[in-house]
Amino acid sequence: MEGTSRMDTTLLLRGFVLGFTIAAAVGPISLLCIRRTLAEGRLVGLVSGMGVATADATYGAIAAFGVTAVSDVLVDWRRALGLVGGLFLLWLAWRTIRSVPGEAATGANGPRRGLPGAYLSTLGLTLTNPMTILSFAALFVGLGVTGGDTAEATLLTLGVFAGSSAWWGVLTTVVGALRSRVTTTWMRRVNVASGVLIGAFAIAAIASAVHR
Repeated sequence: MEGTSRMDTTLLLRGFVLGFTIAAAVGPISLLCIRRTLAEGRLVGLVSGMGVATADATYGAIAAFGVTAVSDVLVDWRRALGLVGGLFLLWLAWRTIRSVPGEAATGANGPRRGLPGAYLSTLGLTLTNPMTILSFAALFVGLGVTGGDTAEATLLTLGVFAGSSAWWGVLTTVVGALRSRVTTTWMRRVNVASGVLIGAFAIAAIASAVHR
């Protein structure tokens, strides 16, 4: 029993580390969550991050439990999903660049974005990148968990969700602490810079999907 307990703890910790490091990779979703935290408050940023954590855990579970049929469908549809995600990111980039920061940028007002919308938008964006499942599958194979043991797969999935959630908690806390120091002028610069970078990610995603 003692050996099993040690194994379980190790798997949970490894899943946590994987989820944390994958979430910490800089990308369009990170930029989106940072901007939302600055413009609309830590709660909106955190809820947006939880949408990403849910998607990470979903793909992690598919890989960990070895749901081959689902993963095959996602990979087969990766081109269409990549195009949808890229086009949405492109629209998001345009909207971000055009947005005019108001009092919310300085922390004077409360969140303007509905929390369900913040959560679902990042959940959908992350799920349109089915190649994430291949990353988790490769990592889990390296850990020796390929879906043969339900308990191990469950622990890894929980670890991934906890690790990803922890990253978004840390990120939004740090960014939220700086929110009161961000002026309207700086928020406008953040919007433009974020929009340009998100647009670059969008074009790369669309190009990759078209030439795949």
